[in-house]
Amino acid sequence: MEFLYQGIAQITWQQIFMWIIGGTLIYLAIAKELEPALLLPMGFGAILVNIPMSGVLNQNMAGIGEVHGIIDWLFEVGISSSEMMPLLLFIGIGAMIDFGPILSNPKLLLFGAAAQFGIFATITVAALLGFPIHDAASIGIIGAADGPTSILVSQRLGSNFIGPIAVAAYSYMALVPIIQPIAIKLCTTEKDRKIKMKYNPKSVSRMTRLLFPIGVTIIAGLVAPASISLVGFLMFGNLIRECGVLRSLSETAQKDLVNLITLLLGITIAASMRAENFVTFETLLIMGLGLLAFVFDTIAGALFAKFLNLFLKEKINPMVGAAGISAFPMSSRVIQKMGLEADSQNHLLMHAVGANVSGQIASVIAGGVILGLVPGLM
Repeated sequence: MEFLYQGIAQITWQQIFMWIIGGTLIYLAIAKELEPALLLPMGFGAILVNIPMSGVLNQNMAGIGEVHGIIDWLFEVGISSSEMMPLLLFIGIGAMIDFGPILSNPKLLLFGAAAQFGIFATITVAALLGFPIHDAASIGIIGAADGPTSILVSQRLGSNFIGPIAVAAYSYMALVPIIQPIAIKLCTTEKDRKIKMKYNPKSVSRMTRLLFPIGVTIIAGLVAPASISLVGFLMFGNLIRECGVLRSLSETAQKDLVNLITLLLGITIAASMRAENFVTFETLLIMGLGLLAFVFDTIAGALFAKFLNLFLKEKINPMVGAAGISAFPMSSRVIQKMGLEADSQNHLLMHAVGANVSGQIASVIAGGVILGLVPGLM
């Protein structure tokens, strides 16, 4: 009983606040079905690590001695020392992606590149607000709309804000159906959104599909060597998909591997969500900057499409450019829905998928570029 009283006496308002945050993430996962595989374990983990004298963290406990917590151990083994979890997740993501739409229409790759503007714009804003460059770069990568990339880059740069960055990245990924329509309507007219695009897919040979992941890996490794682990694991997963002789492994990577790693990653990242480090003014600022990065990315992609339309005979719907972020396939679905709202005959899904897939490639390359340019503390 005395042990119980000691635990209750150590509860702080910051820890209670983290319980509320954890409960909110669980609510969004269950009631709103927003990225439940990740937000649910992340929310539950936030509650776990903020229970006084919780055995899930490394600590010295009176009368017991040093306790090695499972969540701290998972963080050390899976993220801190080896970056294993984010990289294994990339194998599964690569196995899920069909690069056919961009192989049949390569110009869609341009939208993936344009939609990374938010990363570098946010790095600049964060640096101007006083964040050290390694933290500013880690905050900017939230704009990649890619949770694993955000975690890996911020960890490798030695950022002090891995927890807030991970929460911001995955929360905003889950909120893409809410954020993107608002951002798109800020920079497009109703006439823009009604632009129809013909879909005449070109056949893509099996050899092209096989050579593409190999070629991208080599080119990315030469242009941005620091991106090779990110791009390489993504493309390795895609090669498993396309080779045709590892169907069972491809299905395992797409389903079992992704689900298991996502589950573990969600609860493991909670190690950096301790109340004393998380409930700060800087966390609030990071959440705001992360939102800014998402909005910048979306607007940059849409405006780039509008710029191209000045020179093209067959116009591009600017919303397709906005799909160049890495949040796959959520962004593609948003663009398809908005296209149908503008005109019931306006089917943009496959164009948006191509831009969205190119955003996956561009985001990991952007992460590698940042790792190559910004000095880390690790």
